[in-house]
Amino acid sequence: MTTGAANNNAASNLLWIGTYTPDGGGRAQGIGAVRAHQDGSLEWLGTAVEAQSPSFVAVHPALPVVYAAAEQRKKVQAYRRLRDCGLKVHKEAQPAGEATCHVAVDPGGRFVTATCWGDGQVLLYELDADGGMTGRFPAAPSVDPHGSLSPGSPRQSRAHASLMLSDGRVMTTDLGHDTLRIWNYEPGTGLVADHEVVLPHGSGPRHMVEHPSGSVVIVSEYSVEVFVVRPEAGTYELVFRGPATAGGSQEGDSAAEICLGPQGNFAYAGVRGSNIISVLEVAAGGTELIPVKDIHSGGDWPRHHLVRGNLLHVAHERSDNIATFELDPVTGLPGPLLHNLPTPSPTALVPAVMPATAG
Repeated sequence: MTTGAANNNAASNLLWIGTYTPDGGGRAQGIGAVRAHQDGSLEWLGTAVEAQSPSFVAVHPALPVVYAAAEQRKKVQAYRRLRDCGLKVHKEAQPAGEATCHVAVDPGGRFVTATCWGDGQVLLYELDADGGMTGRFPAAPSVDPHGSLSPGSPRQSRAHASLMLSDGRVMTTDLGHDTLRIWNYEPGTGLVADHEVVLPHGSGPRHMVEHPSGSVVIVSEYSVEVFVVRPEAGTYELVFRGPATAGGSQEGDSAAEICLGPQGNFAYAGVRGSNIISVLEVAAGGTELIPVKDIHSGGDWPRHHLVRGNLLHVAHERSDNIATFELDPVTGLPGPLLHNLPTPSPTALVPAVMPATAG
């Protein structure tokens, strides 16, 4: 067994690829492994481990352990990294909810969260010293699956993603209820509700990222907009709403991922349908997003994208490829297509080693 430092060094340029397999309508066989080279190109290393529709993956902050949402099986599975960039099953899978579509790991390695698009459940699994999941805790109090916080008939709760906040709390999105929920972690109990932020009716908040200022930037799947919430005396308040694209959204469009550039002064939003990546300037100390330019994403159905240094990698679920662009350090704009990697049904791009965080 290699040491932790050597293991991390070997994996520093490795990406895990979440995918859809045939049970989810995809063409992959499990979690993919990709090597990133200094010239910006990506190298397909193969399937790290066979798995059923591991549509999103997350990594432990200190251990060579990977967690995957088995979306169609309604489970969360842990895997241990091997020397050859492979993975092996690590302890038993844990039950989850309908259409478990996202997992995230606490920066302290204490727990994993899973969000379930199908039934709105938010789940927490505590971790042991070996990275194994030891307990399953539904978030408390549970969300009314057919409750409605906005005008209109009752709607199905659809939890989609969770974000570990820098103050130790957890924020989750609910597309069905147009709501952000903020939770506190209590050992032995799980997630306990702190407060909620209700976004405009029909917006459908999907993914989010925390800005260095402490604000959280959200992209909405249904309305193709961006929102900013800012903590005021511990409670998040909605401070900004604007379009996610420079050219406006088209019928059939749905926003997917949002992430920040390396300096935090640009954000990148992916829109499926029009198949674009929108570049937005982050202004007013992290409280405003101004669309700058839309570029073609380099494929069909940009499900997820990742910024690593000056490179932007975009995973296309339907055209089976990852497109790579170089980012201009001044304008934040992607240049021409730098590299294209054929990859079956990619749905998530996750570094095998998480970047170090301050504090």
